[in-house]
Amino acid sequence: MSRMEKRQQSKRKRGILFLCALLCIICIGGLAFISTKEKKMEENLDNILEEGSHMPLMPKKLEPTKEVETFTEADLPKEVERPKEQEPIMVMISATGDFTLGNYLPTDETNTFDDVFRKQGRDYGYFLSNVKDIFQSDDLTLVNLEGPLTHATKKMDKPFPFKGDPSYVRILTEGGVEAVNVANNHSHDYFEQGYQDTLKTLEQANIGYYGYGKSYITEQKGIKIGVLGYKTWAKTDAFTQILEKEITHIKEQTDLLIVSFHWGDERTYYPNDIQKYYGHLAIDVGADLVIGHHPHVIQGIEQYKDRYIVYSLGNFCYGGHRNPPDKDTFIFQQTFVFDEQKQCLLHESFINLIPCRISSVPDRNDYRPTPLEGDEKERVRKRIEELSSHF
Repeated sequence: MSRMEKRQQSKRKRGILFLCALLCIICIGGLAFISTKEKKMEENLDNILEEGSHMPLMPKKLEPTKEVETFTEADLPKEVERPKEQEPIMVMISATGDFTLGNYLPTDETNTFDDVFRKQGRDYGYFLSNVKDIFQSDDLTLVNLEGPLTHATKKMDKPFPFKGDPSYVRILTEGGVEAVNVANNHSHDYFEQGYQDTLKTLEQANIGYYGYGKSYITEQKGIKIGVLGYKTWAKTDAFTQILEKEITHIKEQTDLLIVSFHWGDERTYYPNDIQKYYGHLAIDVGADLVIGHHPHVIQGIEQYKDRYIVYSLGNFCYGGHRNPPDKDTFIFQQTFVFDEQKQCLLHESFINLIPCRISSVPDRNDYRPTPLEGDEKERVRKRIEELSSHF
């Protein structure tokens, strides 16, 4: 082996020895560091125990210190329901003709209104007993009160001055009538005293009234209903201006407006030109329904601008005649439909006619209006259709 080779081999041996020595130093230092770290951890743990810490070294079983709350299915949050679409509001109006609660003949004469009242045991519910269910199932029943309710004795000099005892107002309350028209040619038969007695009696019984400058406003199912009443025989500029002004004024305060007219010619089956003119004008200005009375017989129904004009409802609970030759009458009903904004949906509204007779018997007037059935019902219905056909 040459001298050069010997030197290189010796150099490699020294390098290996150096690396071994370095590794030994590193291992000894690491062990010393770990020993020191463990010693410090033991010292810290001893300090913690000496200070009285409540932290357990090993987990232990927890015991409840109070009753644990329990939950049922009812306590769970419920699913939020989607709001339903609001149902349309439906308001039903019933209208009939003349109510004469009393008579003009001496009270001791047979089969007068007062006489029948006595014979029926002074039962106020007798007169409207056959239509009570109809009137109580609607939202508003309107009639024409043809004659005062008063004890006054001084009367007008006329052929047929009507009068009824103030207690007869119970016929209205027990029969389901809510409001009456007082603008007619018999409301002042016993002068102003009789008229004022009537208004006072109606107010005490909580019966609404309208006519002669008085309007009636009520609210049913959130819908404000206004009713106006007039008596008119002629077309005049003065009355036209009053009609237009009052309809416009009440229309602004209500959602539904009904106008009642005492008009036309007695015992005629077709409306005259004055009825047609004011019926159309009332709707043009803002009325939603026009009802009429005075002829004492029924007349036809006209549909004008999607609204109805009932020209004459005839008699109904009528004490003015013991046996009128024409006893046909009817109840006119209209159900008005409103949306959630209280807008009247005229195309969804509908009417119903209930043919009646003013008496429960055909041969005389017992003052007890009665719905008809069978052939008689169909006869009166066809009669109304025929009277309405020329419109």
